[in-house]
Amino acid sequence: MTEVDQHWEQRAADLWNALDTFEPADFRAKVRTLTDELPDGHAVADFELGCAHDSTGMPEQAVVHYRAALDTGLTGIRRRRAVIQLASSLRNLGQPEESVRLLTAERDAGSDELDDAVIATLALALADVGREREAAGLAIGALARHLPRYNRSMANYAAALLLPQAPRACPDSGSSGRTGR
Repeated sequence: MTEVDQHWEQRAADLWNALDTFEPADFRAKVRTLTDELPDGHAVADFELGCAHDSTGMPEQAVVHYRAALDTGLTGIRRRRAVIQLASSLRNLGQPEESVRLLTAERDAGSDELDDAVIATLALALADVGREREAAGLAIGALARHLPRYNRSMANYAAALLLPQAPRACPDSGSSGRTGR
């Protein structure tokens, strides 16, 4: 079960917009009250509870809810958000290897507006497992798409960082010193 009506969605959005006006325990209680309106075992309820725990400094409980949401068939953008947030929480809890595994699979599974969030979180996890060059390469590659200039050079530098023995010169610069676009 992953569908909820628009009225419920709007109330959830309003509650999230007011997050900073609540004490952490009060916010979690408000989210619990809202999710209690959904049937038992509803994937969206577990996802929202995971988010509430994550956003209020309780990653251990967040992990439990994210896993439950994914196990009960969470779909759409919430599913991808749950994977990203689960992996981030696991990394923060000292399990970066599992974070890398989840995010690598997520990166390879498809593409949407959360691609850069997947890459950024994966880069953090890779750094935590001692794969800093790969982390930097992924992060720079993701950033390169958003730069007003130097996109090609930065993308090439990023790709070079992902090679086992990356050269120091930009592969497209040649001897002219051009930085590309």
